[in-house]
Amino acid sequence: MSDMSLILTALGSIALLLFLVMKVRLHAVVSLILVSIIAGLFSGMNPADITNTIQQGMGGTLGFVAVVVALGAMFGRVMEETGALDQIAHTLLNKFGNDKAHWAMTFTGFICALPLFFDVAVVLLIGIAFAVVRKGGGSVVKIGISLLAGIATCQAFLIPAPGPILVASQLNADFGYMIVFGLLASIPAMILGGPLFASLISQRVHVELPAHEQQEKGEREGGPIPSFALSISIVVFPLLLIGLKTVVSRFIDEKSDLHNWLALIGHPFTAILLACLIAFYVLGVRRNIPNERIMEICSSALQPAGIIILVTGAGGVFKQVLIDSGVGDALGNMLAGSGLPIVILAFILSASVRVIQGSATVAMLTACGLIIPILEPLNLDGAQLAAITIAIGGGSIVLSHVNDSGFWLANRFLGLSEKQTLQTWTVMETIIGTTGGIVAVIISAFL
Repeated sequence: MSDMSLILTALGSIALLLFLVMKVRLHAVVSLILVSIIAGLFSGMNPADITNTIQQGMGGTLGFVAVVVALGAMFGRVMEETGALDQIAHTLLNKFGNDKAHWAMTFTGFICALPLFFDVAVVLLIGIAFAVVRKGGGSVVKIGISLLAGIATCQAFLIPAPGPILVASQLNADFGYMIVFGLLASIPAMILGGPLFASLISQRVHVELPAHEQQEKGEREGGPIPSFALSISIVVFPLLLIGLKTVVSRFIDEKSDLHNWLALIGHPFTAILLACLIAFYVLGVRRNIPNERIMEICSSALQPAGIIILVTGAGGVFKQVLIDSGVGDALGNMLAGSGLPIVILAFILSASVRVIQGSATVAMLTACGLIIPILEPLNLDGAQLAAITIAIGGGSIVLSHVNDSGFWLANRFLGLSEKQTLQTWTVMETIIGTTGGIVAVIISAFL
């Protein structure tokens, strides 16, 4: 099948998916799997292989997401029920004021997401956003999009976030320049896509606080709410574990016992599990909440989490079909010979792969693999390669839509419709990515 035919098939599949979920109102899980099968057939895949691809896409996505979302949901719900998140929200509101709470959430997401995968950061921090809305009575869209903007910006441009550090290492970019250029790109991108855009779009898009996040004042477990110091310490604990692994492992032998233990302790699975156990004990057992009640709280958290897990897994199916059909390779072949400036080409390659297959990390690494052969004869230095890395990061988050797990996380956590998610999440991601890409082009002009 020709490259153009593959690309047209991918675009048609995306259009069909949007039609089914937005117009026909077919459930997202059913729509994603149905369109995945149709896309596989029209792209020339062996019909017998499509089912294997579906299993691979679902399993590969849920292998990580299911554990993280389930543990994170239980952790967050215990924090909510005991009033720990409300204490954090109360302190933030007193510090910044109700009118600047969205700024506080943006910078909270930006800082806390440094050592995390996007899904992990969202799961760990979204409860604080809901608590801020409960306390301050603000807009779910304004607060939620501001938080997501901070997380997304960090994930796109800053090391040691997983995506940027992987690309920088593959391209041999200078890490010092990566930090500087990452900050130059992320600060304007975060401000434009976060507080400023969130304030604007919240005037047009309004949703109520999700029903499972609404809680009357005084309905807290264990008596008086925990202190701010205790509450924030529990939230930060898993972040520190993951960050410790990220930083320390760079300076020790990969074959050493210490490296192996850090790999276990600093993995999101272990970090969030330990955070759950600490929350159960410190916020539950020590405050005389029966174990049975703690388990009831955990069970109640898994019902909304289950929907998020299924939709995210179905998005992984669509992504895998597009990857296995060869669409990404076809697009790279088409753009590689275009003669565009290398930084712009890096951005376009990354953005194109992102639009077609959904994952920002995959888009980064795919664009990286496509552009390395082009870079080899140019003899670029570490600073120039760092600018290209920033461009790839910017392209990897633009135009997020129905094949992106982040789209569905925003959709389900914030209680948005598909149309509202496109109006809020998709535009926010595009603002951040485009701003970062423009900054990368400007930086490269001075190198």
